[in-house]
Amino acid sequence: MKITENNVVQHIQKKNEKAIPFIINQYGGLLTAIIKRHLNYQQQDYEECLDDVLLSIWNNIHSFDPKKNSFKHWIAAIAKYKAIDYQRRQITIQNQQFLVSEIDDCLVKAQQPSEENCVEELLEQLSAGERKIFEKYYLEGTPSSEIAKEFDAKESWVYNKLSRGRKKLKSILVQKNGV
Repeated sequence: MKITENNVVQHIQKKNEKAIPFIINQYGGLLTAIIKRHLNYQQQDYEECLDDVLLSIWNNIHSFDPKKNSFKHWIAAIAKYKAIDYQRRQITIQNQQFLVSEIDDCLVKAQQPSEENCVEELLEQLSAGERKIFEKYYLEGTPSSEIAKEFDAKESWVYNKLSRGRKKLKSILVQKNGV
């Protein structure tokens, strides 16, 4: 049986792998335009995102409802939200790389006696609890699971505190360096 726009959903539901090339040929331009609009034309991210979109279509075909949307609009929405997720992930990664590298540079300098004030000055900007978590995690190398036990909290709480602290320190570093 030939795959058409009218029966592509049934073929995906039956897990007919020939439906994927049909989707790429029929809707590839639409998916490409949506993804590239959100990812600023970064080729590697685009390719990964397109793969995720196709995988989501394949795995979530049961949630497609022709009464609510056409298949074309449904896959366009999947592409849009996957691309937004990738964009957010890239922003998070870029922020973490900047912050961790800035903090690491400062910590490396702190190992030298003349630059010890750099870390102390930065950590003074944090609350007492945040400072204790930062010192344990970054200076003492204590695993996040142990810190969580010490504070009788979840490990995700520790990561949340570290993330918020890094954001706070980043804004301080940006203001200080005039970036």
